[in-house]
Amino acid sequence: MKLITTLGILLLSTLLSSAEHIKITGTSASFDSPEGFKPLSKEIIELKWPSNRAPRFAVGNESASTTVAYDLKPHLISQSQLQAVLTSFEQTFNRVIPGIEWKKKEIIEIDGQKWIFLEMTSNAVDADIYNIMLITGLNGQMLAFNFNSTKSDFPKYENSLRESIKSIKLN
Repeated sequence: MKLITTLGILLLSTLLSSAEHIKITGTSASFDSPEGFKPLSKEIIELKWPSNRAPRFAVGNESASTTVAYDLKPHLISQSQLQAVLTSFEQTFNRVIPGIEWKKKEIIEIDGQKWIFLEMTSNAVDADIYNIMLITGLNGQMLAFNFNSTKSDFPKYENSLRESIKSIKLN
């Protein structure tokens, strides 16, 4: 019985520790990626986000149908400006994202810092999408996360994506 308990504890600790702790280049920020997610190659990132606004970094499941993209952009956003920036994102997204349906648009706090939290679904050319975006100012720049999944994959990954959000640390 002791052997079974010990094996169970070892298996559980292996499963819990399989999420990768990621430090964001050029910052003191970090987060835990969902279990089994691996860094996406530059080629996959360019295919998935074919624009000059593509993130520099992303991790994802094997098919890249569920990803966490993150980047530091050269935009100064102070904590006092977050509501105005949220309103600007909302207005822009309403104009440019086909079939957008808002789930949440709010300011939240993670690790002692305020963040813009945008949760939405939308239509893409090849699949319907579920997005959770987080945006804040960090060291005179904009830190952005995009937790992105096909609507069909989202129920499978929702808990691990939300746990990844909770793991964000800025120091």
